[in-house]
Amino acid sequence: MSIEQLEGLVGLIRSSPPLGDGDVATMRAAAEGMGATLPVDPEVVFTTVDIGSIPAEWADAPGADASGVVLYLHGGGYVSGSIAVYRSLAGRLSRAAGARVLVVDYRLAPEHPFPAAIEDAAAAYRWLLQQGFGPGRIAIAGDSAGGGLAAATLLSIRDADLPVPAAAVLMSPMLDLEATGDSMDTKASEDPMVQRANVLLGAIRYLNGADPRTPLASPLYGDLARLPPILIQVGTAECLLDDSRRFAARARQAGVQVSLEEWERMIHVWQVFAPMLDEGQQAIDRIGEFLRERLN
Repeated sequence: MSIEQLEGLVGLIRSSPPLGDGDVATMRAAAEGMGATLPVDPEVVFTTVDIGSIPAEWADAPGADASGVVLYLHGGGYVSGSIAVYRSLAGRLSRAAGARVLVVDYRLAPEHPFPAAIEDAAAAYRWLLQQGFGPGRIAIAGDSAGGGLAAATLLSIRDADLPVPAAAVLMSPMLDLEATGDSMDTKASEDPMVQRANVLLGAIRYLNGADPRTPLASPLYGDLARLPPILIQVGTAECLLDDSRRFAARARQAGVQVSLEEWERMIHVWQVFAPMLDEGQQAIDRIGEFLRERLN
């Protein structure tokens, strides 16, 4: 572990505009600003595509198998984030997994509250099936709120009697919009990005009065049976740590094959910071191994 890299990154985050609280315009500007600092692999080909009315973008690294796809749902507390912010990570995931990555600009709250995001994510999955991708050649992935959205999309797909994808990857997922995990308190001093207050504020903006325990908003409270194999990566310095632990335990009880990886001292969605943090790329490489095994 590069302690120097990690400490430098944490210091940079703490000195930057908030990503998870404040007014929506500030949050969105901060996310876009962060994304603009992350270098994009010049060998990756990016192609825009419209999925009905939903903007999306393909990321194709050299040698990516055109028959395999990772449907990627970005983070941002359901109120910020975009294709542009995640272009660097999408390229790295495509290279690591040897598959195409489709990043979706699902509708954001508060302009488009729940269930708009889950409707768009499920529509993107249906579109992939309509394009001829077999479910065994599709994975769904996401980080933070996008990780929660990825889990919710699995529930939506299953409940609609659609064939489930081959696998899912959840990175630092937000799975409980009530923010009841013990780590919300025990990790508060360590986590430079996520706190209970900004989870709850984001939930208010996203839910717009809906029950925070609705499974398609907080998958932790759903029936997790008959889901595909899931890889969860979470840092031990995260307030969301217990979201992953509790979800993994409930999924296993439901008979789901779950790999829970707790990365020592890592912060929220450290994979995004792969250009400046060795462990970020190491985690992406591990995701690539997991996906190659299941998409092939």
